[in-house]
Amino acid sequence: MTETVGAVTDTQWPAVRPEVVAEVVAGLSARLQKRLDGAAAKLAERPVERTGEEWRIAVDEETVLVLHAPGGVVADQADVRCGCLLAPACVHRAAAVTVCPLADDEPPADGETGTIEAPPSNQLDQPDQRDQPDQRNQAGQAAPPDRTAPPAEALTAAERAAVEHLHRVGAAVLAAGVGGAGAVLQAELLRAAHRARLAGLYRSAAAAVAVVTRIRAARSGEPDHRLADLVAGLRELLGLSAALTLAAAAPAATAPEHAPGPAEPGIAELRGTARQSYAPAGGLRLYGLFAEPVLTATHAGVLTWAVDAGGGLHTMAEIMPHTDATAAAPQAVGAGNRAVRLGDAMLSHREFTRAGLAVQGATRSAAGRLGAGASVRAVRAAGAAWTAEPLEGLWSEPPAAQVARALAAGTLPPEVRPAGSELLFLDVTLLGAAPYGPGGEPRLLATYGDGAVVALRAAHDHPGLAYRGNLALLATAPGLRLRVIGRLERSARPELRLLAVGVPPTDGSTSGGEPSLALPADRAGRVNLGLERLQTADLTFPPADPADPADPTGSAVPAPPAAAAPPAVTGDGANPATPVHLLARRVEQAVTGGRAALALGSRAVDGDRARLRSAGLVTGAALLDGLLAAAVDQPRDVFGRVVADDHGDFASAWLAAAWYGEELASALCVTAWSGLPETASREAGQDRT
Repeated sequence: MTETVGAVTDTQWPAVRPEVVAEVVAGLSARLQKRLDGAAAKLAERPVERTGEEWRIAVDEETVLVLHAPGGVVADQADVRCGCLLAPACVHRAAAVTVCPLADDEPPADGETGTIEAPPSNQLDQPDQRDQPDQRNQAGQAAPPDRTAPPAEALTAAERAAVEHLHRVGAAVLAAGVGGAGAVLQAELLRAAHRARLAGLYRSAAAAVAVVTRIRAARSGEPDHRLADLVAGLRELLGLSAALTLAAAAPAATAPEHAPGPAEPGIAELRGTARQSYAPAGGLRLYGLFAEPVLTATHAGVLTWAVDAGGGLHTMAEIMPHTDATAAAPQAVGAGNRAVRLGDAMLSHREFTRAGLAVQGATRSAAGRLGAGASVRAVRAAGAAWTAEPLEGLWSEPPAAQVARALAAGTLPPEVRPAGSELLFLDVTLLGAAPYGPGGEPRLLATYGDGAVVALRAAHDHPGLAYRGNLALLATAPGLRLRVIGRLERSARPELRLLAVGVPPTDGSTSGGEPSLALPADRAGRVNLGLERLQTADLTFPPADPADPADPTGSAVPAPPAAAAPPAVTGDGANPATPVHLLARRVEQAVTGGRAALALGSRAVDGDRARLRSAGLVTGAALLDGLLAAAVDQPRDVFGRVVADDHGDFASAWLAAAWYGEELASALCVTAWSGLPETASREAGQDRT
């Protein structure tokens, strides 16, 4: 029997492949390209009607636009059909693919779950870190490496041409700014990304697609847009193309002293890989650690973390695309109840966080993701408490060393970044909510180590996830001791995005007058803060004092203790004498307003230069001068009119300033967590930059 799916009105559009956007927009005439942004804005307001795998949009009373999207993705330009007389070279088709969200660069392989590696919420969630599908042969083993790939020590002619095209378009996007980077310029960047992918430059292609996605979010005012993410995306894109250009121009390294180091990646690393490769890992004894929901503009699911007997971290994901933003959060939470796809193990991701697995024939990627091939066998086993080995060892590393490790791992490509390298494991004591940081926003504060203060933030701000509610409840229990797992938030003050909390080890130092965490037995002393909600009954408070006049009955009803309010911690970063924001805001201004906006404000930065120099940041002041000079210095004709150029010098000056700010921010983050005084913080920042 054939099932007929009725038409339903929806506001969600299907995803579209990046190369389809480039092809459709390239088919427009120059006259229609000028009308594209306005046409896309009007089309976005039209109702969308879905029937099976087709999305229909009534452009007007006589014209209907049809998007054929098997699996929710428009994969070919022929799948975009319009009934107007100008089709297929009409503005309606181009407007439709401009409105649609961009699909992943690579569809999931048969038999595998389409997944992405869980991005940090500052995510984040940082640039799109996509976990490509497993590459396996029919026997379930890791596929052999591609023998047709170009040698790692040189770039091919096609790669050099793709790099030049990508850098030229990326510089044009930067010069135009968010306001000037319309649909046509976005399509040109997607075309350059597709060319780079065909040439084998996978990292550059992914960075370009991520930039377009973030520009769209900025132009449409999406709530999850963060300017810092767009700046990081452009820095990654232009940095990769500049590094590849230098690598192509430099002679092949023959001597050991010319071998690339950690700060000088080789060409193979700059190219990236199309798919995750998996290597045999043999037998593994895994212990569940925690799970976190993954929620992006296109995907939702869960990422589960496990620890092997040697203390190594591994991940397992259950992340699928979504086309309905309203159902994305429930999809992410519900994925925690889905079965772990590893052998014949019959337990959910949430159950596995408190249990274990014995695995035979395991396969593992360089980034720590476990494969789910047909040869993998797994059975349920006992778990381990956070206070017992091998999990206990995660909390033994000093906090400052953990921060240094997390920052160093952030510079590595996602496909080789060690699993869990961005996570921090701390024992903390809650202080309560108080103003914190330059803006004085309320934060849940806690102490760690020898009494240093750290701000605890929600890992994701979506109201459909449990993070914010759980932190609000924890804020009512000052004095509560916790063992926590979080993701480092790079800041000039210690900040951590909480992912999971648990019962701390007992050392006999508590006096019994502090609140405690009393979880049901089935939670095994830990809570996945994004998937599970803490209840008031999970917190126990000391009984009220019978002599307390506020309680004349002397009843022992649990109540939050009357603790002193935590001190407000405000100011411009860990070191007020280090004005790191002065250069950063000019870098951001270039991204939002483009080259012209930066040139117009060049006379208003004399005070910024003076403050940078007085703080000892002479290099930062010089880079600011160079950025403003490059913005103003545009070629002109004999009549004084600005002549279009390739914006190469401006992009180089912006990239230098952006990387300097990145390194300085990382140095200040390290010194904030290490507790160095202000003078040492400033000197450390100068040394790093």
